[in-house]
Amino acid sequence: MEFKMDMFRLDGKIALVTGAVYGIGFEIAKSLAVAGATIVFNNLDQASVDQGLANYTKEGIQAHGYVCDVTDEAAVQAMVKQIEDEVGVIDILVNNAGIIKRIPMLEMSAEDFRQVVDVDLNAPFIVSKAVLPSMIKKGHGKIINICSMMSELGRETVAGYAAAKGGLKMLTKNICSEFGEANIQCNGIGPGYIATPQTAPLREKQADGSRHPFDQFIVSKTPAARWGEPSDLAGPTVFLASDASDFVNGHILYVDGGILAYIGKQP
Repeated sequence: MEFKMDMFRLDGKIALVTGAVYGIGFEIAKSLAVAGATIVFNNLDQASVDQGLANYTKEGIQAHGYVCDVTDEAAVQAMVKQIEDEVGVIDILVNNAGIIKRIPMLEMSAEDFRQVVDVDLNAPFIVSKAVLPSMIKKGHGKIINICSMMSELGRETVAGYAAAKGGLKMLTKNICSEFGEANIQCNGIGPGYIATPQTAPLREKQADGSRHPFDQFIVSKTPAARWGEPSDLAGPTVFLASDASDFVNGHILYVDGGILAYIGKQP
């Protein structure tokens, strides 16, 4: 096939981005919309879905929002059927919805651990399983799992999150292995430390004008010497959602400024 820049376009494609009301998921959905895709998203309650719809409208994007708990298999199956009836068959799935609980392992209950794994690992399995039959029937599909640097590394207080994101990396590879022959590509994106409103307190200057200790830590460990911007995820997402990546499968693309490749500066 001859290469054309149009291979990166997503015109006529329908993209479901779970939990994409704000933050990284919202920015990912915006990038897919700019490339031409129709955006569908979900969240847990009507109030948050309405907020998401308002956020998209402000950006000039006509999105479709649905109330759904992605850990509830029956609810997800019903949502996917409703989307197919009202919008169309899902061409692109971005498993973005996730939670993190920062609790030292010895203080973390099994219930808390299970909840993180349920949202961050079981839910991507459930939603992927729901969209795959129509992708197979259509003869093409893209699944993008939002992984993490914790898919590769451990860190204090995030036992559940690291376990789930490590599992999500392997689920990505397994979906590739099982459905690659059906012309379905399943890849992951592993964001580094991204500058969002949620991480803003970690980047505020201290009273003496110095950088926040965590800000210093991240910048010193990142070859790019900065936090990532949500827009840094746009290009990789569009690439993995587009026909330009049809022979890329089972891969985790880390968008981290090089932090995973770097041992750190010599003291």
